[in-house]
Amino acid sequence: MASSPIQPYASLHVSPDGPGDARPTASKIIEDEDLTGKWADKTILITGGAAGLGLETARALHSTGACIFLTARNMAKAEAGIKDILSTSPSSRPIEIVEMELGSLSSVAAGAKAFLSKTDTLNILINNAGIMAIPSHSTTADGFELQLGTNHLSHFLLTKLLLPTLVSSSTPAFASRVVNLSSMGHHYSANGFSNPEIWQDLNSEVSTYDPWIAYGRSKTANALHASHIESLYGADPDHPVHAWSLHPGGITTGLFKHDENADAIAKANWAIWKSVEQGAATSVWCAAAKALEGRRGMYCEDVGESVPDAEGYQMPTPGFATWAADGEAAEKLWEVSEGLVGEWAD
Repeated sequence: MASSPIQPYASLHVSPDGPGDARPTASKIIEDEDLTGKWADKTILITGGAAGLGLETARALHSTGACIFLTARNMAKAEAGIKDILSTSPSSRPIEIVEMELGSLSSVAAGAKAFLSKTDTLNILINNAGIMAIPSHSTTADGFELQLGTNHLSHFLLTKLLLPTLVSSSTPAFASRVVNLSSMGHHYSANGFSNPEIWQDLNSEVSTYDPWIAYGRSKTANALHASHIESLYGADPDHPVHAWSLHPGGITTGLFKHDENADAIAKANWAIWKSVEQGAATSVWCAAAKALEGRRGMYCEDVGESVPDAEGYQMPTPGFATWAADGEAAEKLWEVSEGLVGEWAD
C-alpha cells in the first residue's frame, strides 16, 4: 500500500491570503529543518540563479553554509544577486557563477565542464531556469523548439553530464538529489508524451504552434525526466540519486514577460498567488527536507508531496496529471532525449 503523501505545511495552504501570508518562505524551510550553518560539506548547483526563484532558492540554501554554484547567462546580473545574498546571509562562503546559455547545448556542455573543473562533488542539482509561453514558434541555437529545448533538453544534458558526480557524491546517509522545476502548466499539453502523435512533432513544426501547449509539453518533460532519474538511480543501495519535480506556485516573475495577460491572471488569482520567497519554498523543501531522505521522488507542490488529479481537473486546483507520471513515456522520452543531445554528451 502506498504511503500517505508528506504535506507538513498543508494547513497553511487551506485558506491562502496572497503573497506574504502565512505560507512558508524558502528561508523558513531552512529554519524549520535546522540547517543554518549545518551543510558546510555539501555542494549545490542551481540553474538560472541570477534572479527570481533561482536567486531566492540560492539565498535560502546559502545560509546552510553549503558551497553554492549558480548558472547564469548575464554575469553582471548574477554578480549583483550574489552581492545581495552575501549582504545578509549568515554564511560568508563565496558563491560561484558558471556562465551558461540554456538555449545552446554547446554552452551547457561547456558550463558543465567548467563546473567539474572546480569541484568533484555535487550533492544537489536544482534545474530551476525556464521560459514560458514564447509567442511565436522559435528555436534554440541547435534547432529545437525553444521551450522544449531550453526547459527540458538543456537540463537533460546538464544532468546527464553531472550524474556521475551526483552518484559518486551520494551516500546512504545523504542521497544526492535532483530537483526539476515543472509547473501546473504541464496540464496544457493534453496527455503529454503519452500521446503517440507527439513523437512525430516534438519541435511543433507540423501542428499549429500554440505557446501554452509547447510550454505544457516542456513542463511535462521536466516531470518525466525527474521520474526516470528516480527509476534508474533511486534504488541504488550505496549511491542513490533521488529526483523530484515540482510546481512552485503562481508567482509574478520574469517568467511572465511574454504573457500580455499576466497582470489580469495575477489579479484574478491573488489569494493563491505567492511571493517569490514563498515560491522558492517548495524547491528548497525538495532539496533539504529530512522527511524525504530515502524516499522515492515524485511531483510536489505547496511545500509537500502532491497527489494525482481528480477527474475533471481545472487549473489552478492542486494535483498532477497522470501523464506526468507515465513510466513508459518517461523511459521513451529519456531515450529520445539521449539521441537528441548525444552530440554534446561525450
